[in-house]
Amino acid sequence: MEAVFLVAILIFSVVLHEVSHGWVAFSLGDPTAKNAGRLTLNPIPHIDPIGSILVPFFLILTTGTGFGWAKPVPVNHFNLRDKKYGAAKVSFAGPGANLAVAIVFGLFLRFLPIAEISPNLISIFVSIVYLNLILAVFNLLPIPPLDGSHILFTFLPPALDHIRIFLSQYGIFILLFVVFFFFRALLPIINFLFQLIVGF
Repeated sequence: MEAVFLVAILIFSVVLHEVSHGWVAFSLGDPTAKNAGRLTLNPIPHIDPIGSILVPFFLILTTGTGFGWAKPVPVNHFNLRDKKYGAAKVSFAGPGANLAVAIVFGLFLRFLPIAEISPNLISIFVSIVYLNLILAVFNLLPIPPLDGSHILFTFLPPALDHIRIFLSQYGIFILLFVVFFFFRALLPIINFLFQLIVGF
């Protein structure tokens, strides 16, 4: 039951992540996600059967940690009014939404008498904060196809274009290496942010 509950939190957080991409793109003039029916918190249009259910459920069941993905929200960057920074704004929207959720529920834990209302709420809120911090930090890594790579490419000067080419060619292999061998190195950052927000 705990694994099912954590998967449910992860699905909602990933869906919010993707919807945020679509809403920012729509606000900047691109209706692609809206026309595809992806500007909804209903998880069904966003669910990838493997990335949204099977992988996170298996990982939570075996390792106690969650990892997953949803169907990427379609974005046509040619429609964005902000040609210079539009791609970066759309890319940051997903991790930014996860960070906002972590901050809101973290501040609830910090300042409201959650334990007096229901002791079970503490573990629920802790899971929401921690999973959303994982999503935010992980997706901001500058490795394709993660959001951080699009932000990096937006600000990368032409003189460093060889970095963009290298990451575009080998990003998926670098990402797999990070997931399997380097992910624990992110935990100090995630734990620091958690303590900064929640206070414990």
